[in-house]
Amino acid sequence: MAWALRAVDPSQALHGEGMAADAGFTEDQKQYLEAFIAGIANKRGISSLSGAPASGLPTGDPMAIHYEAQDRAVAAGGKLVPEEIAKREKHPFDMWDEMAANAAAGRFPKGLDIFRHKFHGLFYVAPSQDAFMLRLRLPGGILPSHQAKGLADVAERYGGGYVDITTRANLQIREIGAAHPIDGLTAIDELGVTSRGAGADNIRNLTGSPAAGIDPHELYDTRPLCRAVHHHILNHRELYGLPRKFNIAFDGGGRLAVLEDTNDIGFAAVRVGPGKSVPEGIYFRMLLGGLTGHHGFAHDAGVLLLPEEVVAATNAILRIFIAHGDRTDRRQARLKYLVDRWGIDKVVSEAAAHLPFAWRYAPPDIAEPRGPVDRLGHIGVHGQAQQGLSYIGVVPPVGRLSCGQLRGLAAVAERYGSGTLRLTVWQSLLISDIRDPEIGDARAAIEALDLTTQPSTIRAGLVACTGNVGCKFALADTKRHGLALVEHLDAHLALDLPLNIYLAGCPNSCAQHDIGDIGLLATKVDAGGDEEVEGYHLRVGGGSGVEQRLGREIIQSIPADALPARIEAMLRTYLAHRRDGESFHDFAERHSDDELRALLAPAAEAA
Repeated sequence: MAWALRAVDPSQALHGEGMAADAGFTEDQKQYLEAFIAGIANKRGISSLSGAPASGLPTGDPMAIHYEAQDRAVAAGGKLVPEEIAKREKHPFDMWDEMAANAAAGRFPKGLDIFRHKFHGLFYVAPSQDAFMLRLRLPGGILPSHQAKGLADVAERYGGGYVDITTRANLQIREIGAAHPIDGLTAIDELGVTSRGAGADNIRNLTGSPAAGIDPHELYDTRPLCRAVHHHILNHRELYGLPRKFNIAFDGGGRLAVLEDTNDIGFAAVRVGPGKSVPEGIYFRMLLGGLTGHHGFAHDAGVLLLPEEVVAATNAILRIFIAHGDRTDRRQARLKYLVDRWGIDKVVSEAAAHLPFAWRYAPPDIAEPRGPVDRLGHIGVHGQAQQGLSYIGVVPPVGRLSCGQLRGLAAVAERYGSGTLRLTVWQSLLISDIRDPEIGDARAAIEALDLTTQPSTIRAGLVACTGNVGCKFALADTKRHGLALVEHLDAHLALDLPLNIYLAGCPNSCAQHDIGDIGLLATKVDAGGDEEVEGYHLRVGGGSGVEQRLGREIIQSIPADALPARIEAMLRTYLAHRRDGESFHDFAERHSDDELRALLAPAAEAA
């Protein structure tokens, strides 16, 4: 029998109006029917079962907070950007069937569907490559060996046979053809890995101290917090489709920092000693609005959080950003610009309405100073907090691993350690929990994979984004140029102190060139006539944490082919003029821009 449902009053239904008067329902049947009809009405967004819409949305729709924010922007005279309209017209998580149909037809997405695919971690990177890039979510950069082996299989079967470690301690699989995005997504899902929300206007991979839980100097093991926030995000649909992308980092206060002051939210573990206005113990300070690509570090929010309060605090800030972030200008849509508009005090005050507790206000100087950071702590052998165990830091060339190398590292972790790989924000990785007597064997196994555990200080600090081989925004082949640069420098000079060189293909600065000792921003250089070649603007003196400073542009438009000799000559000038034990960062810090240009003029002549 076919049934036609319409919106009716339950009382009418139960008294025979609108259906057969002799239905003869029992009391239990009446209660069931009433609940059933109410459920249908609720699902259709009917407020009173009389057919009146409830603001056009089903009751409890998790996206309501986003639609209300969009409506306010339009009511205030603004115009939604196309991405906001795209999210409203068709939610990206409701297009699985369409994606499957495209894959079956060997078809890439078009128009705003390219943007929607990014919600699934799928980036169609044409024209650089006629292929998808699949970005994952690996909270805290922790990668069990069985997942590493499985991801190597996925990259080999559906991608280009390699993976890239990113500056968010994450992995990317590239060169996925039009027929295989669903194959890739289902394969990683079966491994227990997800890419949900890994791109577009979502909270990106959560970073944490790479040596969390094994660092003898850490204040707090950040792994449980990374996982707790990760799963909170995955299970709250309203935390997707933000005004813009969003980064969160957790620093446990140990020997390895995590650049938390460059994130939208940074949580930094601190110790408060006795005799203060809050009880003695370990807390987290919350930093808000970091965006070094737009020339800003995160601001201290003026609060202390117990570890068990971090998830709620994250949620509160996110809801304020969802409600009040800019939906009309993508260039002004990050949390930084809400902080700039409102001020940090108002952001924190407004977020309090979403907390189950009161903020614990306290000035930054209530906590003890952070312990020292080891800028080379991510390479080589380092003792762990656990007696008799060490970790080994491995540096793949510009973060790229073949599938064979990834499988090999997983096998080393299983044989000599606890089966855990830990990715870092420096495009490197750690293998932890290796018994000290087996360090030599483990290192030999790693080096047999054509990887090094003892790179030069220059190679250890080299970071390069994808470049124009795989990204349409990049103006240069950053990975190739980075490799050429480090090969040249290692062959011609040696440094005794850490040095970071960051190559970014565009101002979006995935490689964070603004905080490098030497930051290189890709550009096009006039080579005469109508010819242009790839090149870089050069900045110096950037840093984060205790060395927090944005790099200063000193030299413009260096052709990529001239870059190795130019950087070599510049570093020789630094070595000749530095004070005893002075780092490159400190050398740049004590000179003005004009002084640096004058000092580096011989470098230009030598090059």
